[in-house]
Amino acid sequence: MEYRKLGRAGVRVSTISLGSWLTYGGSMGKESAKSCIERAYDLGINLFDTSDAYYRGGAETVLGEVLQSYRRSSYVLATKVFFPTDDGPNDKGLSRKHIFESCHASLKRLQTDYIDLYQCHRYDPETPLDETLVALDDLVRQGKVLYVGVSEWTAQQIEDATLMAQELGLSQIVSNQPQYSMLQRRIEAEVLPTSEQYGIGQIVFSPLAQGVLTGKYHAGQPLPEGSRASDPKSNQFITQLLQDNVLQAVEKLHPIAESQEMSLGQLALAWILRQPGVSSAIVGATRPDQLEDNVKASGRNLDDGTLAVIDEVLDGIAQYK
Repeated sequence: MEYRKLGRAGVRVSTISLGSWLTYGGSMGKESAKSCIERAYDLGINLFDTSDAYYRGGAETVLGEVLQSYRRSSYVLATKVFFPTDDGPNDKGLSRKHIFESCHASLKRLQTDYIDLYQCHRYDPETPLDETLVALDDLVRQGKVLYVGVSEWTAQQIEDATLMAQELGLSQIVSNQPQYSMLQRRIEAEVLPTSEQYGIGQIVFSPLAQGVLTGKYHAGQPLPEGSRASDPKSNQFITQLLQDNVLQAVEKLHPIAESQEMSLGQLALAWILRQPGVSSAIVGATRPDQLEDNVKASGRNLDDGTLAVIDEVLDGIAQYK
């Protein structure tokens, strides 16, 4: 496993990390979740990402229970705040009240004294930015949070927060968690260069495009039984990717992966990690063998010729805006 620094921060995270969106704490059983988390740890994954919004805290609870078996300093625990955790008027957003209450609730569910990386799950236009940044800084000063990050913030929002934190002498943002894959390249134009300018690392989610880049879906064929796309509870996130032209392009990536002696999923992850500004790629897993395949992408390099062929295959398919 290769490890990279998290932006400007000194902490190092595994280039492949394990997430819990749409998996742990929901329909997936605790024993299955436990086997995946344990296998991830054994494979060298040290970054575990979750959120208080995933199954209203259910994912945090499962992750916290399993990680009790390991030395706390041996892994990096990341969670988030923003989305509703209950139905009250202050049970969402990035107000000081919600940040503090959500952090304390996450600490209890995760069964830990501190969160390594506390991330603003989205930008909150209804709360003054300085209120959010001061609240996060207070949590850092109290030792409840070690590092501060954001998720899906625009380049301008990242820059505004960075400059304000510098001006006020507050804890700096060290990471951003955006969606990024061969099929979703929007961060390349502005978010990546702005983040690199300010020393902010990317922890990207959906690097396999909800499984589309593993090659499990095929144009003109029924959805595989048991796949995410066949689950009405989660398929709204993948439907737009299941277009025939997208799936046909993905099919053309298979021989490229074979030429590199990789699976298609490994190729997609290695492609992500070609970016020096990417600290880690978050994968989801419902079976340990999926992780065993994914981690083999860590440390693999793709030459310029291979990258050019990939760009040619995906020309007109990948989303840049």
